[in-house]
Amino acid sequence: MFRDAEAHYRIGDLGPGWSQLSVAGQNDLAWHNESLGAIVQVNATCDPSRDVPLTALTNHLLIGFREREIVEQEFVPMDAREALRTHAVATLDGVPRELLFVVLKKDDCVYDFALITPPGTPFGGAQPAFERFVSEFTTEVR
Repeated sequence: MFRDAEAHYRIGDLGPGWSQLSVAGQNDLAWHNESLGAIVQVNATCDPSRDVPLTALTNHLLIGFREREIVEQEFVPMDAREALRTHAVATLDGVPRELLFVVLKKDDCVYDFALITPPGTPFGGAQPAFERFVSEFTTEVR
């Protein structure tokens, strides 16, 4: 569970092999899986005066990545809303990466989730944990 002055939410457990990272000021929460070279992050930003489309919010997450190719992009249900799920491959500073982003808008907040790995087998190894992590997200926190 995460709670700060802006948002509160619950997420799923990534399982064994994931270590939480200190990301003060960058994201709400992040984890690293050393054996897969994978990073998972989640962040919430709340601003009732902004209403930006999910595609624009996703494109913002891709800033800095080059040679981008969208493998798949679809709207999916999430926490009683519609989220945009984007699978992409790209390079960051010349290093190939495989990415999975999920972006959700709910109650004046934007929630973004990211899985970033080396392409291929590491992505396949990290994706099930990420999917479980995201599928258990809810803003209904008791």
